[in-house]
Amino acid sequence: METEAILRLLVLAVGFYMAWNIGANDVSNAMGTSVGSGALTLKRAVILAAILEFCGAFFLGANVSETMQRGVVNPDMFLTEPLILILGMCGALLGTSLWLQVASYFGWPVSTTHAIVGAILGFGVLVGGVETVQWAEVGSIALSWIISPLISACISYCIFLILQKKILYAMDPIAATRKLIPVFVAFVFATFTLSLLFNGLQNLNFDISFFHAFAIACILGLAAGVLAYFGVRRARLPSGYVQPIGLHNPHSVVSLDKAIKHLQRVRVASADETHDRVTQILHEVKGLSQKLRLETSFSERTSQYHFVEKMFSYLQILSACYVAFAHGANDVSNAIGPIAAVLDIIQHGTIVSASQIPSWLLALGGAGIVLGLATWGWRVIETIGKKITELTPTRGFCAEFGAAATILVASKLGLPISTTHCLVGAVLGVGLARGLSALNLTTLRDIVISWIVTIPASAAMSIACFYFLKSLLLTS
Repeated sequence: METEAILRLLVLAVGFYMAWNIGANDVSNAMGTSVGSGALTLKRAVILAAILEFCGAFFLGANVSETMQRGVVNPDMFLTEPLILILGMCGALLGTSLWLQVASYFGWPVSTTHAIVGAILGFGVLVGGVETVQWAEVGSIALSWIISPLISACISYCIFLILQKKILYAMDPIAATRKLIPVFVAFVFATFTLSLLFNGLQNLNFDISFFHAFAIACILGLAAGVLAYFGVRRARLPSGYVQPIGLHNPHSVVSLDKAIKHLQRVRVASADETHDRVTQILHEVKGLSQKLRLETSFSERTSQYHFVEKMFSYLQILSACYVAFAHGANDVSNAIGPIAAVLDIIQHGTIVSASQIPSWLLALGGAGIVLGLATWGWRVIETIGKKITELTPTRGFCAEFGAAATILVASKLGLPISTTHCLVGAVLGVGLARGLSALNLTTLRDIVISWIVTIPASAAMSIACFYFLKSLLLTS
C-alpha cells in the first residue's frame, strides 16, 4: 500500500508539472496574437485565458485524453510488467516537462503535443520494441499535424479575404463594419455554443441531441448578433467623419502606389528611349494617383480604419476566448491521458482495456495549465505576439478563429493536434492574403526547426527520466 501511495503521488505531481508547463508555453498561442495586436493587455489576457482554458479542459478534454491514454503505445505489451508502463508514462511526462520548461525560459513556442507523443514513442520503442507502437494510430496523428495547419490557413485566408473585400477596401469602411460585425459575432457565438453543448457537456452527463444543440446555438448567436448590432451603432464615430461619395474604390489608390514603385525600378534599370518613355508614364500615373486620392478622400480614411480596428479588437477578444477554450479542450490531454492510464494500472493492479477519465482529473489538468500561464506564460506570449508577423485586430481575429475552428473539430474527432501548428498555419494564411512579404520568414523557419528538434529532445529526456525513476524505485 505504501508503494501504491507513492506511485499515486508521483504520477499526480508529474502530471501537474506537465500541465503547468503546457500553461507556460502553449497557452501563448491562445492569447499571443491578442496581446501583439493591442486588443488585450498582458494582465487581461492572462485572466481571460485562465478562465477559458480551465473550462475547455474540464468540459471538453476527455475526447482527446482517450487517444493519448491508449492510442500511441499498445499497453497490452506490458501486461506482465505493469510497473514498467507506469514508470515509462511518468518518465515521458517528466522528460517532456523538462524540455518545455527549457523552451519556455527562452521564449520558444514549441508543440507540447509533439513533445509528449515523441516521448511516449521513445519509451515504447526502447522498452517494448517497434511492435509496441500502434503505428496506424501514430500515422493518423502525424497526418493531423500536416493537415491542421493547412485547414486553419485556408479558413483564415478566406475570412481575411472577405474582410479585405467587404470592409478594408470598401468605399465606406465604417458603414461596412457596422453591417458585417454583427454577422461575425453571431457566427462566432453560435459556433462556440454548439461546440460546448454538443461536444463538451458529456463529461457532466448532460445529454442533448444535435438538433436541440444547434437550435440553442442559433438562438444565442442571433441574440449576440443583435446586441452587437446595437453596440456598433452606438459606437462613437471619428471626428469629422463624412460618408464618402467618391466614384472610385480606395484600393485603386493602393494599387497605383505599388505601380509607381515598380515603374521607378524600371526607370532606374533602363536607358535612352526606354528611360524617357517610362519617365513619361510614371509622371502620368502619379498624376492619376493624386486625382484618385482627392476623389476618394483617401487622406481622411486613416481615422476610419482606426475605427474599424477598434471594433474588431472586441471581436478579437471574443475569438481569443474561443481559442483559449479550444486549446484547453485539446492540450489538457497531453498531461491527463498518461496520468489516467497510470492511475488505472495502480488501482486495478493490471492493465485494463478501457477507463473513464474522471472530472476531478480534468480539473487538475486545467488548474495546472492556469497556474503555468499566470507564472511563466508571459515569456512565450511576447514571442508569439511580436515576432511572427505584424498584427492588427482584423488580422488577429482571422488567425485566431481559423485556428480555433480547426482545434475544436480535431478535438471532437479525438486527434491530438498541435495548437502551435494551427495558429502558425492560420497566421500564414492571413499573411498570404496580404502577400508573402507580410510574413517574417526567418521566424517561421525558426519555429519549424523547433518543431523538428522537439521530438528527439523530449524523447531523449523521457528515456533518461525513465531510467532515473526505474533505478530510484526498483532498487529502493
